[in-house]
Order: sequence, then structure tokens, then C-alpha cells
Amino acid sequence: MPKALSLWSTHRFWLGILLELGVMPRNIVLSSDTSEAQFRKYAKGRVAVETCFPAKCLSGHVGQLLLGQRRPLDLILCPMIYSLPCFFAGRVQDTLTCARDMGAVESMKYSFLDEAGSGDTRLLTPLVSLGEPAIAERQLAEALAEPFGVRRSDVVRAVRAGYRELREFDAEMRDRSLEILSRCARQGSPCIGVLGRPYHMDPGIGHRIVDALQRQGYPLLWNQYFPKDDALLRWLFAPDLEAGFVSDPLDISDVWPASFSSNTNEIVWGAKFAARCPWISCVVRLSSYECGMDQPTHTPVQRMIEASGTLFFKFGDLDATKPSGSVAIRTETVLHYLAERSESIILRKRAQLPPQCPLTQIQAEIG
Repeated sequence: MPKALSLWSTHRFWLGILLELGVMPRNIVLSSDTSEAQFRKYAKGRVAVETCFPAKCLSGHVGQLLLGQRRPLDLILCPMIYSLPCFFAGRVQDTLTCARDMGAVESMKYSFLDEAGSGDTRLLTPLVSLGEPAIAERQLAEALAEPFGVRRSDVVRAVRAGYRELREFDAEMRDRSLEILSRCARQGSPCIGVLGRPYHMDPGIGHRIVDALQRQGYPLLWNQYFPKDDALLRWLFAPDLEAGFVSDPLDISDVWPASFSSNTNEIVWGAKFAARCPWISCVVRLSSYECGMDQPTHTPVQRMIEASGTLFFKFGDLDATKPSGSVAIRTETVLHYLAERSESIILRKRAQLPPQCPLTQIQAEIG
């Protein structure tokens, strides 16, 4: 499987399916992180004109799996994901992926058609609506039963196992985020909220910006895994709930009416969460070059964060040509202001919330 695009947030779903279908873990191969060497060796001359760098990189990942193995793989699974599972169900218009996510798979498929057709490796690119499990079961039963030599009922069972694996992984990651926030609350120390798309976790896409910050001792929380503890959310959003601005803590209709994109919805809600959470004293926003889905969110997200007095730093236009020197200088700026202003930011944001913090109880339970 290629480690690209929406696979960064759904990989545990696919791994759950493969394991349930009897594929041994040692026989599951993932491509490496994105790199210039990977792209030049396996994707050069195969990519149509494309401004989206993460989408362009997909061909490098698939090329590495198809052409860079010691022995041919039996299957390369690169799904066209139409929609995503989302914890905003019922509160947003839809949970769609970016159209370029699907288009990149289709473009890649024809780029490697000769190699995939003439060799021993079969390329599978099923269209999947992960945001609608009943539909996803039918789609994948049709797409995977014959290639894996199993019955459709076996695939349906595997899909349900995949959803279960993904839910458990997401819950574990949110629990870890909650532990980090609890520790910060106990120590009065800051952490950094990262707003970005899942593929920005790829060091080759995110330019290792978060690594540089974390090496200085600051914990990081990614918006995809901000905690959903009900008591914490109702405490953080108490002023908004009392004023009637939102119906519940996961409501984003007050700031984002066009709520059809899953990752975009997560970024907008993440901005609301980070703006209210006292111990997130700094937010780092990551965005790739000319990302059409990100463009409309830049201003509202920045306004929300800065209105709360939280530090905000945007690393935009990230692609292969982003100079490493400029990233390093910008990172040093982030670290300077974190050290200088975090204490006052935490005190000011904490004073705007109800006195009894539920993290106190959570700390006791963790301890």
C-alpha cells in the first residue's frame, strides 16, 4: 500500500481488512516516506501537470511498490476514497475527501498501466465511501473478493473488522492526547496544536517542522486526534454553549457553514478547540502549495486563534521546493515566542473558563 494522501488517516482500516482476510503482517508492504529520491526515481515523467504536491507524490509511492521491490508484489491496493469516517456525523453537510485525492489515484493508474498490466503485480483502485459503512461494505465486497480469492461475505466481515480497528486506533490516539493535556494542566506547561491534513505527518510533505519543535521538549497535538472527552469539551465550550452560539461542543456551524469536506471540518473544529484550550499556547498551521480546500480556511482559522491570544504560525505553500533554511528560521521564531509568552497565554485563557477544570479528575484517574 502507498503511504500517501488519505491512507495517512485510514491505514488502520486497511490493515484491519488485510489481517482479517488472512494476509500475514510480514507480507504487507508499505512504501517509504515521501522523498525527493523516491519521486525522481519512480515518478519522473509519469505525473500530469499538478499543483498539489501531495497528489503528485502518489506516483512516486506506487512506482516504488511496483518497480522497486526485490521480488514482485502480488497486489498493490490504492483505493480512491470518496468520503471519510468522521466524528462530526449528523452535525455537518458531508465528510468528503478532496477531489484531487481521487483524481490522483486515477491519474496514477494510467501512468503505470503498461507495467501493471504486463507484470505479475495487480493494481487495485476501488472507489470507496468510507463515510458510509453500508456502502463501503458493498463496494469492497465487489472489489476485493475475487483478487483475494474469498467470498463476499468474508470481505464484509473484514470491512467491519477494519472499521473496528480504525475506531480503536483513533480512540487510543485521543486518549494519549488527553494524557498530554492533563500533564500540561498539572504542570502549567505549554503544548503545541498542529492544524494540518493527515499527510502532513509525512516528513517529506511536512518538512519535519513538527520534529524540530518536538525536539525542544514541546508536546504536540494533531487536530485529527484532539481529545473528545465530553466533560473536557463542555468545560472548554461552556461560554459558547451558554450563549447559544453552538448546540454542542462539536458544532462548527457558527464559523463554517460549508461543512462538506472531512479534513477541512476537522481543521476548523481544531482551531476552535485550540483557541479555547489554555495549555495550547501555540498553533502551527501546515498547508501545501495551492491547496484549494485549505485556501478558504486560512483567514477564519487565523482569526479564531489570534482572537484568543494564542500564538499562530502558518507554514504555507509547502512543497518540494520549500527552502530548508527558511523553515529553520521560522521554526526558531516559533520557539522564541513559545518560551517568552506561553506562561501569560495559559493564565489568560484559563481565567476565561469555569473554575473547576475536569482535567483535575482525569489527572487523578491517570495517576
